[in-house]
Amino acid sequence: MTEFAALAQLTVVAMVPFLLASLGTMLGGLAGVFSVSQEGVMLLGASVGFLVSFSTGSNTVGILVAAAVGGLFGLALGWATTVLRLDQFVIGLALFFAATGLAGLLFRVVIGQTGQTPLVDTLPRLDIPLLSDIPLLGTALFSHNVLVYFAALLAVGLYFFLYRTRAGLDLRSVGENPKAADSLGIPVVWTRLWTSTAGGALMGIAGAYLPMVFTGTFTEGIVGGRGWLAIALTFFGGWRPQYIVAGALFFATMDVVALRAEVSNVDIPSQVLLVVPYVATLLVMIFAFRWARVPAFLGRNYDRESRTA
Repeated sequence: MTEFAALAQLTVVAMVPFLLASLGTMLGGLAGVFSVSQEGVMLLGASVGFLVSFSTGSNTVGILVAAAVGGLFGLALGWATTVLRLDQFVIGLALFFAATGLAGLLFRVVIGQTGQTPLVDTLPRLDIPLLSDIPLLGTALFSHNVLVYFAALLAVGLYFFLYRTRAGLDLRSVGENPKAADSLGIPVVWTRLWTSTAGGALMGIAGAYLPMVFTGTFTEGIVGGRGWLAIALTFFGGWRPQYIVAGALFFATMDVVALRAEVSNVDIPSQVLLVVPYVATLLVMIFAFRWARVPAFLGRNYDRESRTA
């Protein structure tokens, strides 16, 4: 494998947690529900996914349980803000702290103190016949674990759903003008609930991806700020899946460049290399916010009885 192919393959692998968490943020946000709990939900997904996989010996079960737990937190956010009409930012922060604390607690309760690091088998690569044999690009794009393919298909599927179907148009209308959508018979409350739940499930899978692909074990710093970057990435992508994919590729490239520079013994302090992705993100966001268009009703709670939208 050439150096280019290896870097490209690593970049594709690294972009998946960014992509899944950002698509989850986008999905709820397009209906008006804005989450700030990504970092905590991803950490909880990593913890639960690892623990279930470690206990059952099945990565599939671990991923599904992580998705279910993430979905519960997404549902809690949707319910508290849509039905109870509580402040979205406050509830999101509360869920972030709850998920963060629960992730560490579950690991300590189930694993406890041990002299040997508990490990699970990482997800195996699945080569796509014929396509994986293409020079250079074959290995980079078609020789990955199943969650890489899932993320790619999800991004494409969401694009067609949102911009090529009536259901997608209805969903986007809820985030733009829920009163008008309600008057047309679109179920605003249900739409906000299912999108926030599905978004939370994707964040849980994004978290479970980290120990099952990168490390084989769980640590409390495993998410490493990816949840916060997912929020920035969603704004950077203008709440559109195709641009979010491009942004995830950029963020992952910055991560891989910093990692490769660190392991190559470049004469630069490791702390400087670790901050490179965040500096690059800040610089990009300065320009991205000038053109990024967010849903008009993002972060606001809908009250059918209110005279205003």
